[in-house]
Formats: sequence, C-alpha cells, structure tokens
Amino acid sequence: MNSKNDTRAEYTLGLNAWHGDSAAAIFRGAELIAATEEERIRRVKHWAGLPVEAVRFCLREAGISLRDVAVLTVSRDPYAKLGQKILYALRQGVFSKNLRARAGNAFSIKTLKTDLALAFGVDPADWPVRVQFVEHHRSHLASAFFVSPFEEAALLSVDGMGDFTSTMRAIGRDNRIEVLDSVSYPHSLGIFYTAFTQLLGFPHYGDEYKVMGLAPYGKPVFLEKLRAVVRLKSDGLFELDPRCFRHFSEGASMSWQGGAPEVGPLFSNYLAREFGPVRQPGEPLTDRHRDLAASVQAMCEETIFHLATDLYRKTGLKNLCIAGGVAQNSVANGKLRSHTPFERVFVPPAGHDAGTSIGSALYALHQIERLPRPEFRHHAYTGYRAGHAEIEALLTNHELPIEKMPNDALFDAVTDCLIRGGVVGWFQGRAEFGPRALGNRSILADPRRSDAQALLNEKIKRRESFRPFAPSVLHEQAADYFENPDSVPFMEKVYPVRPEKRAVIPAVTHVDGTGRLQTVERRDNPRYHRLIEVFFEKTGVPVLLNTSFNENEPIVNTPEHALACFLRTNMDLLVLENYLVRRPTDTGQQP
Repeated sequence: MNSKNDTRAEYTLGLNAWHGDSAAAIFRGAELIAATEEERIRRVKHWAGLPVEAVRFCLREAGISLRDVAVLTVSRDPYAKLGQKILYALRQGVFSKNLRARAGNAFSIKTLKTDLALAFGVDPADWPVRVQFVEHHRSHLASAFFVSPFEEAALLSVDGMGDFTSTMRAIGRDNRIEVLDSVSYPHSLGIFYTAFTQLLGFPHYGDEYKVMGLAPYGKPVFLEKLRAVVRLKSDGLFELDPRCFRHFSEGASMSWQGGAPEVGPLFSNYLAREFGPVRQPGEPLTDRHRDLAASVQAMCEETIFHLATDLYRKTGLKNLCIAGGVAQNSVANGKLRSHTPFERVFVPPAGHDAGTSIGSALYALHQIERLPRPEFRHHAYTGYRAGHAEIEALLTNHELPIEKMPNDALFDAVTDCLIRGGVVGWFQGRAEFGPRALGNRSILADPRRSDAQALLNEKIKRRESFRPFAPSVLHEQAADYFENPDSVPFMEKVYPVRPEKRAVIPAVTHVDGTGRLQTVERRDNPRYHRLIEVFFEKTGVPVLLNTSFNENEPIVNTPEHALACFLRTNMDLLVLENYLVRRPTDTGQQP
C-alpha cells in the first residue's frame, strides 16, 4: 500500500455495475472529477450491466487511460452476509432459476477487473489495479455522508435489496462510518413499494414515482390493513408478512436483456386477493387505485419515520443523511424534519443505485484509506459538457433560425418566451448526475399558468396527468412560497406551498398543495440563478417550472440529444449555451 501522501494523487474509479442504473465516477485523490450514468450515453433508461461508456467518459474527463487507474471500487460485496445467502438458497432450492441468475451476477462482479480491462483492450495482467468490493448499503451511506455538510450525523439507507440487505443504519463521524444494524433480505421496504407499484398497473423498473404522484388523489383507507403487511418492530426496524410477496418462496427475478432492467412480479396471489385485482394495461384509474396508492405511500412514510425516530433515540444526533432507492421518495423526505426529532436532513443528488458508484469510491478513500474529506460544496454537475465549437458544428448542419446571444439578451428572450406561454429547452454546462434536472438539462415553463401542465404534456411529455411538475425557486425567496423549507439543491424534498401562493404558481402546485422544489443558489448555478432572477424582475415571481429535458427517454446528455428532442416535439425555443434556436416558422413574434 502506498503512503497517504502518494495515495492522494492516485486515481480511483468507482462503479455501479451489473445492476440497474449502472454508473461510473472518477476521483483524483479525494477530488471528484466526473461521474455519469450509462443510460445517458446508451439512451436506454436505467441501463444495467458493465458501464463501459460511462467509464470511457470518466477517463476522458480525467485525461488518463484505464491503466492509470490505481484503485477500482464497486458497490457490491459477493461475500457480504454469505451465511444468510446460503441458508436462503437452501430454503428455495439450489437449482432455482432465480438463484442461478444471482449466482451468475455475483460471478460477474468477481471478474470485474478482467471484464473491464478486456472492454478497453487492456491485458488484465498489465493493469496492477487494486480492486475493492464495498457492500451495497455502505456505498449508499458513503454517497450521502461523505459529501454532506455534517461532521457527524445519523445515517439511513433504505432500498429494495443489495448484498442481502435492504436497510442499514449507522453513525458517521468525520471520515468514518460505524454500522449499527440492518434489515436483511427478504424483508424490504423497497420491495413492498415495488410490489404495490406492479399491482397498481405500473410494471416498469423505476415506476415507483408514479405511485408517489398518484397518492395525493386518494385517501389512505387501507393503511390499517397495510400495517399487517409491514410490521414495525420494537427495535426500530420492520419485517414483512411473507405471505404477501413471492420472493420469500420463489426469489425475485430480474433481467436486463438489451440493457433495460426488468423485474418480475413481486406480489403473491395472497396479496392480489387482499388488495387487488391487478390493474391491467389501459385500465382506467379508479378511486380504489388512488386510495391504495395513498395508503402505500402513507405506510412507506410511517416506516421511514419509525426507522429514523428510533435511530435518533439511539444516536442523539440532530443531523440525518439518507440514501437508497426509497430515499428518492421526496414526499417522505420533506416530512422528516416535522415527523422525527432530526433538525437537518441531507439527501445526495443521486441517492439511488447510480450514486453507489461515487459511494463505493468515497468509502475506499475515507473509510479505508483514511483521506480527509474535502470542503463541502453542492456537487451535482459532473457529467458531459459541450463546447461552443461542438454546438456550432452541429447547428450549421441544420437549416434553423439560430442566433448567438450574450447572456443578458438571451435571458431576456427566454423569459419573454416563457411569459408568452412558450416552452423552452434549456441546455448548459455539465450534465447533472442523478435522476433530476437541476437547471442544466431542463425544460422550462411559466409556473403561473394553470394550463402549463396540459401544455407540456401536449407539446412534449405525453405522460400521466396525475404526475406533477417541479418548481425551481430562488433560494433567497423559498420561504416566501413554501412552508418551512430546508435547503433543497437537488430537488429531493416536497414541501407545502404556502396557501396564499398556490394560485400564484398553480403549474407547480400538486393537488395536495405541495411542490417538489429545487432551491437555486447563485454559488451552485449562477447562470440558472440569474435566469430565474430575470423572470422574477419581470413577473414578481421567483420561480420557474422545471422538468427534465427528455421525452420518454433518459435525460438528454449532448447537444445532439437536445436538438433531436426539440425537433421531434413542439417546444418553442431551444437554448444550447448561448445559442438560441427557433423553429423555421417562428418570426420572433410568437413564443
């Protein structure tokens, strides 16, 4: 092992591999240079497998080759909870199809160095890299705590399952994480939520956010019944009723043919009889579906608050860091300060599995190598950046009205378009890492328009009408529009819109009077902050409607992706850095 001073200059490559939302991150010492998800490049949502293209991007950003990487980390440990895995396998039957698939996946992790080297044309024997397997949930915890503003905090990771664990609680102090306890698979809050997501007729990987969006339209009339499905325990943890879920007896099937992950049905026939029938494709949503969604969301929140409150009692710490797939539940996140004793809550920009690429590297750097943590800063913009020359070369090949503008003129043109009811594709700087568009790969609209949601769905999104759009608000004015908001730089929490402001920003106020806000600070994104300021100066409203720049695809990554989305939809303007692109029929008099 090299000395600490030598280690500071080493390159560490962190991966989430052979799993949904595959991703890569590159560090020089403890400095994050770049991170991106494989889906952004391959254009397949939640792409699973070996993130070769994400690695290629990271190496290019760092200006190095694969051979220059000294440490390779991955957010999986095939040896974690091995005894429990063996017992579970014996109960299921060693030769079950699902177990064989999981065994093959574990073998892929063990051969990671070889697979990656061969993908880059490198002889594995000529690459003296140190491979570090980091348990899945320790990677989640590291992805939150080591980039948080806290010197010490209680830590909570909750998701479906990783390394035979679904939930982990810990304490973080300085550059150390101490695990307190965990919930082992097959008990899983993530699987509970996914099973009901499937039951409600949303079968695709990652559809859980649709249930969260549908929930405010119903009433939690099934909550008491669900308390028998998820049983809260006196030790602060929980367990599931095995009768309700297939994976207790059959295992959970997951595949990623062609890169797109698919999860087989998780609900049992018993659960379908108790809470079904299963909503079929094309079947209209009924009040029963809405009430079930509301009840599932309420049970999820109740369990998270139970875990967190007990964690506070055990630690006495006022700060909480939360990560994992279930930590993408922004409704629950926004209630943590009001429903638990914690005073401050930090959620990273990529709390889902892609973020474990960063987390595994951070765990190796701080927990194992004992490097000091760098100074805190909000750091979500780690992806692809396009230069003006690249944009010019692209646009010269298309006969479109194009104008290059200085910032002030551009901000005027964009805000005027928004005020006239236009929809703008906004592309600038480095792409965001994580599932949210935070002002660099965004579609923007006027939040004051009551018809904005219908307008966006007609022109671009074509998505379910019950799914809300989010507000980007100037950090300085956030408390004027939202009740008791925290700092929310990554759009990871939902807060109530102040009653007197709901009619002012109806386009970003959900049916229950809430909004999933992003607080925008000048230091984090000065250009986007200034755009909102200009809109504020003209309208008196310091808010923009912000939704991800895509159309039923991964968020756009390059100017080519942005232009293609612009051309196949009906958005009114496209901004690529300082280039404003209009439609051929636009004379400048229309939005």
